[in-house]
Amino acid sequence: MKLSQFKYLLPEERIALHPSDERDESRLMVLNRKTQTIEHKIFKDVIDYFDEGDLFIRNNTKVFPALLFGEKEKTGAKIRVFLLRELDAESRLWDVLVDPARKIRIGNKLYFGNDDSLVAEVIDNTTSRGRTLRFLFDGDHDAFKIKLREYGYTPLPDELQRLRDIMPEDENNYQTIYAKHEGAVAAPSSGFHFSRELVKRMELKDIGFAEVTLHAGLGNFREIDVEDLTKHKTDSEQMIITEEAAKKINDVKDAKHRICVVGTTAMKAIESSVYTNGHVKPYEGWTNKFIFPPYQFSVGDAMISNFHTPQSPMLMMATAFGGYDFVMRAYKEAVDEKYRFLTYGDAMLII
Repeated sequence: MKLSQFKYLLPEERIALHPSDERDESRLMVLNRKTQTIEHKIFKDVIDYFDEGDLFIRNNTKVFPALLFGEKEKTGAKIRVFLLRELDAESRLWDVLVDPARKIRIGNKLYFGNDDSLVAEVIDNTTSRGRTLRFLFDGDHDAFKIKLREYGYTPLPDELQRLRDIMPEDENNYQTIYAKHEGAVAAPSSGFHFSRELVKRMELKDIGFAEVTLHAGLGNFREIDVEDLTKHKTDSEQMIITEEAAKKINDVKDAKHRICVVGTTAMKAIESSVYTNGHVKPYEGWTNKFIFPPYQFSVGDAMISNFHTPQSPMLMMATAFGGYDFVMRAYKEAVDEKYRFLTYGDAMLII
């Protein structure tokens, strides 16, 4: 398939600027692949589509405050720094994106905070926008991470930052209730809709949960610049599937119960570590898997997704799971029915 096949018209007024007042009160569009029918529900109705013994797989990654605003030495130019990946804890080396990139050269120093207690030196130009920074900080690694959190902001996606400022409440809103392991710079937003009350109701119905970890990176939001999708290269992301999680998933699959995968990052993780018989294997490492139609999924019987940007990898995965024509028709209906789109928007359940 071609990149241009994933265009659709997304009016700006359909982009959700804030989450629902209650996580499980967002709208839910339900797509039935067998009947090719669409239902309009509220997210907490998701429990009605699953039974005792079924399993939800969710991504328990936790977003860290990866966005820093600093000044360039001497000129005082304002520089935005997006922390991507810690390369070496001892020497404080980080892969970052800087904006505006044209103003930053090797050897430049960047100052953060009013007291300039956090300073970084540019030591490498890795891409046109990317850099490697060495942070110059007096103190141990724990104190350094505390300082990063003190000066860091919640890394909302660019399309949301374009429409509004980052707010203090984003620190909690841009996180799932089950986030545990810090490392993501992009949140698994399909999990935002789960409230503690809904999870409790599901547990009382004996619907289970298995957790995997995939530290989502900015690659999910980079523009794809090739028309031929087979030529697109994705960024690698760190992932962990424990033995406990793999066993829980495989036991449910062997018992012929249904498995629902919450979000594209959880789906990417399990599809990156699966045997030919459809069993998931424990794994700790990296994945750069890119899923687009046509694709044969091995594990999930159902999938929860938000409404994603045109031509995005997340939209491509949703169409691969639900069927290209069906999902693209559903997106058009979602626009017409005034669903809320993107990070803080409504949800889709594909069964």
